[in-house]
Formats: sequence, structure tokens, C-alpha cells
Amino acid sequence: MTTHPDAHARRDIPLIAIFAGVVAALGLFPAISAFGGAVPITAQSLGVMLAGAILGPRRGALALVVFLTLVAIGLPLLAGGRGGLGVFAGPSIGYLIGFPVAAFAVGALTYAFGAPYRLVLGIPAAVVGGVVVLNVLGIIGLVLRADLSVRDATAAALVFVPGDVVKAIVCALVARGVHAAYPGLLPQRRDVARRSDVDVPA
Repeated sequence: MTTHPDAHARRDIPLIAIFAGVVAALGLFPAISAFGGAVPITAQSLGVMLAGAILGPRRGALALVVFLTLVAIGLPLLAGGRGGLGVFAGPSIGYLIGFPVAAFAVGALTYAFGAPYRLVLGIPAAVVGGVVVLNVLGIIGLVLRADLSVRDATAAALVFVPGDVVKAIVCALVARGVHAAYPGLLPQRRDVARRSDVDVPA
């Protein structure tokens, strides 16, 4: 049976809104400016990883696009109560633009691995998208907006990495629980599907 596109939309819109709200809620945790860094350390990158790991690439990225749109129109949803177009002109621009990109990357890897969700694959997916991709884009933003050399920008970004790896592990643990409770979110892995077809008698 084919699901009507409107049914998908009715399901997707609330999920996208919920995860935009999750990222906003994580902004309530106090931001930390480590060693006087231009970009604060926040909990919101955990929400980015969760959006991708649970919703997948398309819906995860859209949740962050919605979040950034709300920030752009002036809602103080970023950590520290920041919002408005001005934040996109600052040194955080690479990380902000990187939010939907990172969510897409986490989701693409997670959904490529398929169901059942496994920590051994979920953690690397969160690390690649939520740590590597996000920080690479963040470094580009620091070079362009903070007048740092690539070397200095990379050194500044390395401050985020240990905490980001911890967030990736937390993300994978939470995602495993969600996917166990709602197994229909992830597509079935091909090898599992083939085994199921073989096991079912004709």
C-alpha cells in the first residue's frame, strides 16, 4: 500500500517542529566561553545530532532550518538569549550554517546503516556529522569572520571536540532508545530484509 504524500506531511511537520523546539530548549543551558573564545560552547549541537539521528537527513535538516529561521527573525533561541540577523554576521556563522548540514550528515549516515539502530554505527555517524562536519564549517566561519588563520581557527575549534564527542555518545544512546520505541522511523537494512524474506515460508 502506498502512503499518500499528505499523510507524510502531516507526520513530518510535527516532528520537524518538535526537534526545532528541542534545539531551542537546549539553548537554555548556559553557554560557556572557553579561554575567551569567540564562539561559546553550548548544548545545542547535541540537538543537531539528535535531529539527524532520529528524524533522518531531510527532516533533521529541515528542523534546523526552521530553528535558524526563527533565530533570524529575532527570537532569542541561541544559547545566551541571542537572536536576530546580527548573529549571522559574527564568528559563529560557520557553526550556525553548519547546523542543518551536520544534521543532514548524521541522518544520512544513520539512515544508510538502517534498522535496527546500533551504537557501534550510531556513535561514528554522530561523530562524523556532529563533530567533524560541524567543526570544519565552524573553522571556515572563524577564518572568514574572526580574522583567524586556518591554524589558529583549528586550534580554537579543538576546544569543542572533547565535549562534542561526549554529546555524540549521548546522542547515540538517546537515539537507540527512541528507535527501539519507534522502530518504523529507520528503514530496514537490506541484509536484514533479505534474511526475513528467506525465513518466511512461501
